[in-house]
Formats: sequence, structure tokens, C-alpha cells
Amino acid sequence: MLKVIESAVPVACWSCSVAHNESTLFCPHCSKIQPPSGGDFFSVFGLKPCLNLDLMGLEHEFHRLSRRLHPDRFARASESERQWSLADTALLNDAYRTLRDPIHRTEYLLKLHGAEIGEEHSGKDRKDPSRVPADLLEEVFELNMQLEEMRAARKMGEDDPALLASLEQAKAKFDGLLDEVDESLRAQWRKWDEGDAGARAAAQKEMVALLDRRRYLNNLVRDVTETLGA
Repeated sequence: MLKVIESAVPVACWSCSVAHNESTLFCPHCSKIQPPSGGDFFSVFGLKPCLNLDLMGLEHEFHRLSRRLHPDRFARASESERQWSLADTALLNDAYRTLRDPIHRTEYLLKLHGAEIGEEHSGKDRKDPSRVPADLLEEVFELNMQLEEMRAARKMGEDDPALLASLEQAKAKFDGLLDEVDESLRAQWRKWDEGDAGARAAAQKEMVALLDRRRYLNNLVRDVTETLGA
């Protein structure tokens, strides 16, 4: 079962006036649908913000709430309730898509805590030496040369089996490095979920760095894949 929490800022139900969690989609007293709240994606499911989630429980709750929010259930309801069912459904879908994906979930939670994440903060140009992870500098330089060589050969209608094999080996290595990053992220999840404020601050800093590295590696894998498939 999912672990749920109660909001510290209750609001009154528009129908029965009983106070309830501000992020609740339905009033727990009269079961009436509630207008979309300003809560985060975790609160849509009544969850405490954390990184290790019960994904089966999340999926079960998503389908349960989706059925309750289905527009057919509000065919004879007021115009406001019909609109709320659509808006709440959109919110529920966005929350589910984000929380079920481990990377999106990590990025989302860290952004909630003020972390600056994304290419606009880490830099987009993978050819910029200042953005290359120090341990990959030499390999990335060689990879860029090989990619340019392969693209030039393809334009001439030629192919180079040795170069092709080298690029496939590079892709396999970077795929492995991505797996290592994901394993390191999962280790930081535990530190975040179980740690105090100091441990969380350290885990956040480490996860931001890991996500930056992952984004860089993912771009490399994408470029190699696109070139091999051209």
C-alpha cells in the first residue's frame, strides 16, 4: 500500500464545508469532486515526497482515481464539476507520468527543493571541453572525431567496418556508464528518503551531479545511435 500523508493546510469542501486535505481530489466526507489544487504531484496521490515509491501501489491508485474522475460519471453533474473532472484528470495523468519514471521523479522532487536541473543549467554543447566529465575527456574527443568521419563517409556512400565496430563498442561502453549512474542514483534515493536535513542536502548535491552526467552520457549514446542508424 502507498504511504499517504495529510496536508497541513486543510480547506473546506465546496459542497459540505467540511475541512479536508487541500490536495484531495474528492472530499473524504461527502465524496464530491474537488477543484484542482495547487499541490505537487506527490500530493495528488496523497504521498509523502520521496524517491523510493511503491510503483504497483502508485499504478493501482492511478487507475482507481481515473475511474472516479471519468467524465461519464459527471454527465448529470454541474458545469463546474464536469470541468473539474477534466482538469483533475489532466493533473492526475501528468502526476502519474512523472512519478512512475525514476529519472523524471528524481528531477521533479529535486526541483521542488530548489535544485537547478536541466540543459539550461548544465550546458547543451557536448563538444565544449569545459562540459565534458574529466574522466571521459579523451574518449569523447576520439568519439567526436569518429562520428564526423562516419558522417562524411556516409555522405560519400561509403562505409568503414572497422569504424562501425569502434562506434558500436563506444555505444556499449556509454550504455554501461549510464547503468552505473542509475545505480548510484538509487543509492542516493535511500540517503534522501531516510536521512536528516544534512544528509538530504548532500544527497541532493550528488544527485544533481549524477543527473548532469547522465544527461551528457545519454546525449552521447543518442548521437552514436543516430549516426549508426543513418
